[in-house]
Amino acid sequence: MPACILSVIFSLLLVSSTVNGVTDWTYWFNVDHPGGEGDYETVEAVRFYYPKHMCQWPIDIEARTAEWETPEETKEVVHSNPMKGFWCINKEQAQGRNCSNYIVRFLCPPERKWSPWGQWTPCTKTCGGGLSSRHRTCTDNNVPCATKPFQVQNRKCRTNQCKDVAFCSHSIVGKVKNTHGSVLPKANVLLKNKLLGSTDEHGNVRVTGLCIKDAVNITVALTGFSSKIVQITSNGSDISYFEAVLKKKEKPYMVQHPYSKIRREGHKVTLCCEATGYPSPTKYYWYHNGTLLDRRAHRYDKSLTLRNLKTTQAGFYHCKAKNGLGAIKSSVAKLTVIGKGEGSCKKSPLQHLIKLPIDCFQTKTRSHYYNVGKCPNTECMGQLGSDLLCKDKVDYCCGVKRMKMQHVRCPGYTLPVMVVAECGCAQCVQPKVLIRGRVTSFDNGEALRFGKILVSGKNMGFTGYKGEFTLEVPPGIKRLVVTFVDPQDKFVETIKVFPFDPKGSTVFQDVKVMRKHEPIDLDPTVTNVISLEGVVGEDPMGELVIPPNSFTKTSGESYVGIVKASVTFLDPRNFSTAFAASSDLNFVNSDGDISPLRTYGMFAVDFREDDANSQLHTGKVEVRLNTDQVKMPQHLEKMKLWSLNPDTGLWEEESNFKMIDGGRRARREERSFLIGQVEIRERRLFNLDVPENRRCFVKVRTYMNEKFIPNEQLEGVVITLINLEPLPGFPTNPRAWGRFDSVITGRNGACLPAFCDAQQPDAYTAYVTAIMGGEELEAAPSAPKLNPNVIGVSQPFLNKIGYQRTDHEDSSGKKTAFKINLAKPNPNNFEENAGPIYAYRNMRECEDALISDNHFRFYRVEEDKYEYNVVPFDETDLTSWTGGYLSWWPNPQEFRACYMKVRIQGPQEYMVRSRNIGGSHQRTINQLYGLRDSRSVRDLAMESSSAACVEFKCSGMLYDQSLVDRTRVVVTPQGSCRVLEINKLLEEYLARHPPLALGNDTGEFNMLAPVDPLGHNYGIYTVTDQNPRLAKEIAIGRCFDGTSDGFSREMRSDKGVALTFRCQEKPVTHESFFQRLLKSPGETIQEIQRGMQENEQQRTPAQRVPYPVTSSSSRRMRRPTSFRQ
Repeated sequence: MPACILSVIFSLLLVSSTVNGVTDWTYWFNVDHPGGEGDYETVEAVRFYYPKHMCQWPIDIEARTAEWETPEETKEVVHSNPMKGFWCINKEQAQGRNCSNYIVRFLCPPERKWSPWGQWTPCTKTCGGGLSSRHRTCTDNNVPCATKPFQVQNRKCRTNQCKDVAFCSHSIVGKVKNTHGSVLPKANVLLKNKLLGSTDEHGNVRVTGLCIKDAVNITVALTGFSSKIVQITSNGSDISYFEAVLKKKEKPYMVQHPYSKIRREGHKVTLCCEATGYPSPTKYYWYHNGTLLDRRAHRYDKSLTLRNLKTTQAGFYHCKAKNGLGAIKSSVAKLTVIGKGEGSCKKSPLQHLIKLPIDCFQTKTRSHYYNVGKCPNTECMGQLGSDLLCKDKVDYCCGVKRMKMQHVRCPGYTLPVMVVAECGCAQCVQPKVLIRGRVTSFDNGEALRFGKILVSGKNMGFTGYKGEFTLEVPPGIKRLVVTFVDPQDKFVETIKVFPFDPKGSTVFQDVKVMRKHEPIDLDPTVTNVISLEGVVGEDPMGELVIPPNSFTKTSGESYVGIVKASVTFLDPRNFSTAFAASSDLNFVNSDGDISPLRTYGMFAVDFREDDANSQLHTGKVEVRLNTDQVKMPQHLEKMKLWSLNPDTGLWEEESNFKMIDGGRRARREERSFLIGQVEIRERRLFNLDVPENRRCFVKVRTYMNEKFIPNEQLEGVVITLINLEPLPGFPTNPRAWGRFDSVITGRNGACLPAFCDAQQPDAYTAYVTAIMGGEELEAAPSAPKLNPNVIGVSQPFLNKIGYQRTDHEDSSGKKTAFKINLAKPNPNNFEENAGPIYAYRNMRECEDALISDNHFRFYRVEEDKYEYNVVPFDETDLTSWTGGYLSWWPNPQEFRACYMKVRIQGPQEYMVRSRNIGGSHQRTINQLYGLRDSRSVRDLAMESSSAACVEFKCSGMLYDQSLVDRTRVVVTPQGSCRVLEINKLLEEYLARHPPLALGNDTGEFNMLAPVDPLGHNYGIYTVTDQNPRLAKEIAIGRCFDGTSDGFSREMRSDKGVALTFRCQEKPVTHESFFQRLLKSPGETIQEIQRGMQENEQQRTPAQRVPYPVTSSSSRRMRRPTSFRQ
C-alpha cells in the first residue's frame, strides 16, 4: 500500500551531473514499502508527492534496494518503465520471500528555454556579398540550453558588385563578460596599446572609424581580470563583432602536496607539488628543514629529484609557488633515509596493555592489565620499482607478521588471548576516509533536508531527510572544503573546512547553518541603510549603506523595481553562532603561509528582483563598522573587509577600512564608524576581520577512561577550540568569540592553534570540546579543587591559566568542555616551557611532546561498559586490525555492529554480560571471541524498569570469507534474575533457523545469533559502517530509541525489546553472599577467589558466582567475577 508520508532515503545520494546539457537524474524516491501486494514506485505517485522534482517526460529509470543492491543482485522479479515507474509483486517472488524495499530515480532531459530571436544585424559589407546575423540566448541559468549559451543564424546580403573605393569606416561592436556570465563595465579595448574605448554599464562597447584591411588583434583588459586578445577580421565588411570572457585573477592555491617517503641510503626519490591560480604559477621553490634549496644545484620546478641519497638529506620538505599575485606553501612531507644495513621495522613488538576482567587480577604484574604487544605501524622500506614517481605505487608499513595464542590464568578459569609475536614490513592497510554528520540550523535544530553537497564545485550528493550525510575524502587531499546549499533557500549557503583522519577513522561533524533573515523591501532609487546586528539589546556591529541607483541585473541593465533584500549577520557576541560560521577563518599571507583571522562578524547578502526572483548585483556599497564594538584598540588600524572564496575556503581581502575627513571617523547618531567598500556580485559572504599574530598552540590528549593511561589514548577525536574575548575582570563571561579551530587527535594527541597574549593572561580565553562519533567526551574535572595530576598541568602554571570545567560553579552543568586563559608561556620560566601552551614557532615541540609533558585531557565515560577481545584491536586506529579466525571484526573494510535490547524489571540498574563463542564454524566452535558487559539504564517514564543495549558478535563470514559462523551468544544479567519473556518474532526466527542453542535456564539466555540483519521489531539492532566506533554509536542510539532509524540517549525500555528479565533480591533470613558483597565487597571477592583457587587445586568445576552489586546511585562499573565457557 502507498505510504501516507513520503519517505526519501538518502544514505549518500549521488546525482549524475548534467553532461553537456543532455540529461540529468532526479532525486532518489521511496513512496511505497513492500507490504501488502508488493512495492509500487509509480511515476504517478512520485509526481503526486514530489511534483517539483519530477520531470514530465522521463527517459530512463534506475532502482536499488534501501541496502543499495540492484534488482539483479537480489534476483527478484521486477518490472519497470520510465513513463509508468517501477513495481515488484510479492506473489511473483520465490516461495516465502517478499519484495525488497526499493528506491528509484528517473533520467530527465533538460528543458530548453530560449529568448526570442533578435533583430538582424547590418550587413557586414556594403557591396560584393556580405552576411547579416541574429542571435538568441539561453534564459535559464540553471539548465544549459546547448553546448553554447547562445545561438546564431546568418543570411547573405548586399550581393551587388563593389566599386574600387578605399576609406577608413570600419566599426567594432563587442560585449565583455566574466566567467559567471555577468557583464563587465569599464573594461578597456586597446589596439597596439592605444585605448579605443571602454565598455558601458551593460558591458557593451562600440568603436568606429577604424582602418582594417584584413585582420588585427585587439586587447580587452580590466583591473583584477586577465586580459584577452581577440582577433578582428574585416572580411570586406564595415562591422566586426566580438564577445570576450575575462577570467578573474586568482592567487595561487596548492592542489598537490608532496608525499612523505622512506628510502635507503644511495637510492633516489622524487617529491612533487602543484598549484593552481590565474595566471598559472610559474615559479616554484623547494625547502629542506626550512632552508631554501639552490635551484641551479637541484634543477627543480614542480618536482624535486634527489639522487644518491645521504642520511643528512633526511628531514622535512615543502614547496612554495608564486604567480605574481601571491604565494602559497604546500604541507610538509617527511623524508626518512635509512642507512645501509639498517632495518626499517624492528621484529620485536612494542608493549601494548589490554584490560582484563575485574576478577582476573594478575599477581605477577600486580595489575589487571596484560601485555599483548603491538607493531608501530610506521612507514618502512618495502619493494620499490626504478621509476621516479610523485607517489609510490605501494606504501609499506611495519605491521603484524606473526601472532600466537596465549592463555591468561584467572581465578577459576583461563582467558585465551592472541599476542603479537613478530613484526614485519608489509603493504599498508588503506582504509577509506569518510566524513559523516548531520546539518541543522543553529537556532532550533531544523534539519537541512535534501541540501546539495559540493566539493571543489562538484555535486557530491545530498543531505538526507534528517540532514544526515556521508562523504568519502578524495585521495591525496589535504584541505577538504565542503559547501551545503539549501534548495528551499531557507538557510544561508554554508562553506565548511572539515578536518579528517587520514588513517581511516570516520569523523562525525555536527554542522550548524544560519537561517536567512526574512527579506525586506528596498527602493533602489534612494539611499538604503541595513543594520548588521544579531544580539537583542546590543548596539549594531555596523551597517551597510547602499547608494541610490546601485542595483543592476546580471546583464548590466539598471534595476529600478522593488528589491527583496536579505542580509544575515553572524554576530560573534552571540556565542552559539561560532558553530554556524563558514570556513575556518584563515587567509594566505604574502609569504604563502595560511594564517588566522579574528572575526568581528560575518554577513551574507541576497538581493533579488521582486517579480523574477533573479539575483541582483550592486556597485560600491559602504560597509560601516561601529568602533565602539572593537575593544582592542590595536585592531582598529588592522581591520579589513574580506570575502570567502568558495573553492578554497580561504578568505580574500576586498578592502581596507579607512578613516575619512583627514583622519576623523565618520559620525552618525553619536556613533563612530570605520568605512570600507565592496561590490556585491558573485561572492555573497563577507567578513569583518583582523589578522592576528599573537598565536600559540594548545596540547590536548583524549583517553579511553578517567585513569588517563598513556597507552589508552584515543585517535580520531575532533577537538574544537573557540577563542573568546572576555569581559574585563570576568574571564568566564565572554564578550564575544573571535575564531575557532578543529583538529583530529593522532597517536600523540592534538595541537590546536589559538590566540594568546604574553602580557595579559586573560586577554584571550578558550572554550575547548571533544567529540568522537557524535559522542561528547568529558573534560578533566576542576572541582572541588584543582588537581594537577588529574588535569594534566603542573602548578603554578595551572593557576595562571585558570582552568575550569564547565560545571565548575554549577555541579548540574555539562562536563564536556573546559575554559582556560591563553597565557603565552614565558621563555625564561622553565615551568612554562613544557606545555600545555606552546609558542607558535614551537609547533614541532608541541607535536612531538612527551606523554609526561603538560597537556589537557578528555576521556570517554565508559565506567558502565567493558569489552574484551581474544584478538586485540584498537577501534580508534583501524590500522591496528589483525586478521584471525577469532577476530571480533573479521573484515577491516566493513564493520558490522550488533546489539540486542535487554529489559530488566527490577528495583535498580544491573550489569548484563554477553559471552560470545564460536557456534557452527569448524575452526572456532566452542572457542571464545570476546566478552561484553553493559549496565542497564533506567527508564525515567517507567517505575522499576531499565534496559541495557548489549553488544554481541554478529554472525557471518569469518576471516577466510568462505564459511558462515553462527555465533553462540549467552546473555546473563547480574544478581537474582530469571527470563520473563522472549520477543515472539525473535523466538520464531530462531525456531525457523536451527540449530537451537541448548543450555537455556531461567537465569541466562542462549541463542545462535541471526545471520540476517533483523530490526527493532525483533529487538536486534545491526549497523554496518567503515568505522567500528561510529557503527556502534548509531546502533546504540537506535537501541535506546527502540526504532530502526532513530537516535536517542534516553532509554525507552518498553520499545524494541528482545529479551526481558525479572530481577529481585530474596528476603533476607541470614547474611548471604549478595549481602556480604554489598556490605564488604573487597573481603567477599577475596573469599570468592580463595574458593575458586581451592576448586582449581581440587580439580572440581568452578562455582558460578553472581555479579557484585553496587548501589543504584553509583555509576562506577562493577564487572562480573567469573564467566563460563
